[in-house]
Amino acid sequence: MAAYQASRRLVLALIIGVVCLLLVFSGSLQSEFNHEAIESHGLALILLGIGGRLWSILYIGGRKSAEVVSSGPYSIMRNPLYFFSTIAAAGVGAQTGSFVVTVALMVLCAIAFHVVALREERYLKANLGQAYVDYTRRVPRFFPNPFIFRDEASVTFTSRTFKTTFLDGLVFLLAIPFFEAIEIGQETGVIPVLFWLY
Repeated sequence: MAAYQASRRLVLALIIGVVCLLLVFSGSLQSEFNHEAIESHGLALILLGIGGRLWSILYIGGRKSAEVVSSGPYSIMRNPLYFFSTIAAAGVGAQTGSFVVTVALMVLCAIAFHVVALREERYLKANLGQAYVDYTRRVPRFFPNPFIFRDEASVTFTSRTFKTTFLDGLVFLLAIPFFEAIEIGQETGVIPVLFWLY
């Protein structure tokens, strides 16, 4: 299971890294007002993504391959960590001030996580058996269904896992100074703009 989690992190890091590298040389065709509005909404998406990832890890806490977790965020979708990571990735894309980049990064992450989730599901079906199969029949894979939410009276989690997830989430916030520095570099002529995006 650790290999799946490592591949999830690697996939997300590679996608964001490649996109960020390409975006160094792109400019936004949005008006200044729209550019700033997209960035602001992106910050909200990043914070929502980080918060959702923390909420999810409180429930899963390293138990994913040992038992079927079906409460809290896992009661409304099977892959809340992937869902909220995709939201945060959209927020990273929004830091470019481009609507196209925001949507493209969100779609790329959703596709990559879908592939990882399919592999993970095969492993969990083999490891957890009928209980997991029944869970997959009740709960959607990626898009949440709030009408089936259920919770527990208390949740036990490991502080180490929570801390790791929190620190992982903070990486999304690095997009803000990164893209601000690129904007300054482009405005001063240090970084050339090779193509424009909406």
